[in-house]
Amino acid sequence: MTDLWTRWTRAIDDELPAAVALRHAVHADPRGSGDEEDTARLVTAAIGAGDGIRVAKTGRAIPLPGAAADGPAVALRAELDALPVTERTGVPWASETDLMHACGHDVHLAALVAVARAAVRVEVPRPILALLQPREETSPSGALDVVESGLLAEHRVDTVIGAHVQPRLADGAVSAVPGPVNASTDEFEVVLHGQGGHAGYPHMLRDPILALSQLVVSLQQLASRRIDPVFGAVCSVGRIQAGTAANVVPNSASAAGSLRLMRAEDRERALEALAQIVHGTAAAHGCTAELRISPCEPVLHNDPALAAAAQRWLVHSGARVDHEFRSFGADDFAHYCGGETRGLMLFVGLGDTAGAPSLHDEVFLPGDDAVTRVAHALVAGYLAATEAESR
Repeated sequence: MTDLWTRWTRAIDDELPAAVALRHAVHADPRGSGDEEDTARLVTAAIGAGDGIRVAKTGRAIPLPGAAADGPAVALRAELDALPVTERTGVPWASETDLMHACGHDVHLAALVAVARAAVRVEVPRPILALLQPREETSPSGALDVVESGLLAEHRVDTVIGAHVQPRLADGAVSAVPGPVNASTDEFEVVLHGQGGHAGYPHMLRDPILALSQLVVSLQQLASRRIDPVFGAVCSVGRIQAGTAANVVPNSASAAGSLRLMRAEDRERALEALAQIVHGTAAAHGCTAELRISPCEPVLHNDPALAAAAQRWLVHSGARVDHEFRSFGADDFAHYCGGETRGLMLFVGLGDTAGAPSLHDEVFLPGDDAVTRVAHALVAGYLAATEAESR
């Protein structure tokens, strides 16, 4: 296996100039969730192993041969979609639309292309399914559609590997942490109905803005007082809408946010507490409430055997292995981590210096060297899958 690592990574080095050029092309011409057809076609052509299999409407799955052609396959996943962010990086290959690859998906795609093209030049022991997945940034997720399509079972995929750039990890570090590493997420929307009117007569009104303001504060107690702090929860409100004039109290006010948990067993308790806080706060202010919950992603659980094996390969690669990183971000990769497949998500550090742009920021822009590091992480994950005991 050590010899395979050397041959494969050397072959990747040969593919890097073309992969970086592809990264720039994808970054300059991003596509939003559900509209990734052009990106999928471009990346599929760059891999050069046929047209692939259409999946999840705009995604592609591209089978690559292995020495044991009839054995179980390993899927290597990269995401196709960009975000509704206006770019402010100033690079010559910046997006000029209202979309941007502000989450590193352009890097992930380029790395997967380099790995896939190099894989056909060396004798890998197990088949590879290069998975170009759409709609990672929205719900319903592309990953869930891939799983429900039956494609992974049809191609005997028992392991799915992903790698994601992460600016909160030190440059040169790669995390391979067993167990939960990304939170589950449920999105919620609240509409409070009161009695509006003239701002000078508050005693005659039932102010939904006041109730909503208290609700936003009270929701923070859900995480701090309802969930075991060892495991934690995050309840964040990202949108508030109310009113049209400074001297008019409206009849209604609304807010939307997300609830994130690191343990699946906490979800029911947390959603019950969310409903209690919403309706109780509304009632205390003489208002009524509508609450809508939209389930998004489950907790992302890394397979322990895969994580342990990947750590050994990362050490071999010269990476500094991080054993602790977890994030309350969510990723639909979680749908690959259970049921018929096991999964491993690796996080590739970009440098956690103070003030570094975060994921989804308008100036977030990993260097082209990140393509190499993500590619090596995918190889480490693949080799871990060949060693770790299968289900």
